[in-house]
Amino acid sequence: MAGGSESSRGVTSTPVDFTIRSEEPKDAAAISKIVTTAFGSPTEARLVEAIRASAHFVPELSLVAEVDRHVVGHVMVSHVWLHEGDTRHRVTSLSPLAVAPDLQGRGIGSELVRRVTARADDRGEPLVVLEGSPAFYGRLGFEHSEPLGIEVALPSWAPPEAAQVLRLQSYDPAIRGRLVYPPAFDVVTEH
Repeated sequence: MAGGSESSRGVTSTPVDFTIRSEEPKDAAAISKIVTTAFGSPTEARLVEAIRASAHFVPELSLVAEVDRHVVGHVMVSHVWLHEGDTRHRVTSLSPLAVAPDLQGRGIGSELVRRVTARADDRGEPLVVLEGSPAFYGRLGFEHSEPLGIEVALPSWAPPEAAQVLRLQSYDPAIRGRLVYPPAFDVVTEH
């Protein structure tokens, strides 16, 4: 069991008891609902479905958080590529992370990230890349990707620091390049 009272906004909320486990096929509808609600749009839920249906999906890197046996959070890490000239490096990407809005700021998202990145580390993955809040993910060990030679094309509204990397035990500084998402990610760029 895990709980917490941290928040990306720096506000302490009442802790909540939750469990984290691997996603199961029976969770698909609940995950879709949580992701849609958290993002305020079905686009990211379609992304989860597209990744899950792709060859880039890593089942053990898709986790859910539960409160009273109800899914309240989800995180997914899947394979993507870094292109450096003719060299291709397969790495992992954390996208998306979602927690039910009424339970945000209670440590669920942070614990989902910790657990899924620990699993990626255990698998021997070298790093995890993402696009997200530097304040939130920075507390979890992520750092700006650019100094490490990893280029992430961000939306025009995102600060450059939103391109982030978590170096894992198998990290090699020779792993650099431009992030290239697989076709499953096209669902988020279509809109």
